[in-house]
Amino acid sequence: MSTDKGVRPTTADVARLADVSTATVSYVLNNAEGRRISAQTRDAVNRAAKLLGYRPNLAARNLARGKSGVVLYVVPHVAVGDMPMQAGSRMTTELARLGLLQVQIFETEDDHHVVDAIENLDPVAVTSLFPLSEAASRAVTTAGIPLVEIGTLPALGDPHLAVGEMRIAHLVARGHRHIAFANTGIAKWRALGEYWLEGVARAAESRDLPPVPVAEITVDNAAAVVADWVRAGVTAVCAQSDEIACLVLYGMHLAGLHCPTDLAVMGVDASTMGMVSTPPLTTVQFDPNAVADAAIAAVYERLGYPAPPSPDITDIARVVVRMST
Repeated sequence: MSTDKGVRPTTADVARLADVSTATVSYVLNNAEGRRISAQTRDAVNRAAKLLGYRPNLAARNLARGKSGVVLYVVPHVAVGDMPMQAGSRMTTELARLGLLQVQIFETEDDHHVVDAIENLDPVAVTSLFPLSEAASRAVTTAGIPLVEIGTLPALGDPHLAVGEMRIAHLVARGHRHIAFANTGIAKWRALGEYWLEGVARAAESRDLPPVPVAEITVDNAAAVVADWVRAGVTAVCAQSDEIACLVLYGMHLAGLHCPTDLAVMGVDASTMGMVSTPPLTTVQFDPNAVADAAIAAVYERLGYPAPPSPDITDIARVVVRMST
């Protein structure tokens, strides 16, 4: 067997290392139906493939099957910073190594073009950070292809709970106990706000903190909302996103309040605006590589190929401490 690292391992190499036939390797790696192969043999083949770094030529395989080899990545229509694009770029590169072409499509108010892409691009799988619309989900079901909802993958744990714990732990360490939550006033983003709120509320409850008051923040009511919070004894705010956190800061400015002395503010998603806000915003930053690796492992597994290891849950996000807390 060649040890030249520049030579791509073949099924024959895997067969020799696993001490089986090349046909058996093909059956195992393709998850061929109707073949009686022992668990021990399957394990030997998968271990040999992993040891050699064997990567199947999916482009040729998909062509033979009459499939496009396209993985459709739906970029969410919500404010979550640059992470979806950064994760998507890594996914594109890694999937291309196996001959899979990732096509990114952006959600809009009208999801018809997402449905069209599912119906007309003949993808082998669809991935999305958040649940798809009802119409898009029906299109995936009709197509009979795997759907990987990245935000719900076991490898990521429960991101909303982990992020809520990070934020409340940080604020409690700063001496805060009465913590509010700033939600969006825009209907299309409200579901995401409820998602992050659950994590904050649970983390507060686990520490016997007062119930978390919630308000929808808009340009028109921001000053009144933050003034009401301060009068009620609130000393810190977790916002749905960095964008909403900056809206809280705007309201504080109008109300003549100071951050963090009157009210500490914390966002999530580490957007660029948080770096240049006044003051710079404490936030939670997701590791796009870890998110992408979890998604890639799930795509491999759903398509029946040996999957790389998923990241540890602790690698997904971290608190970025700035001057707003």
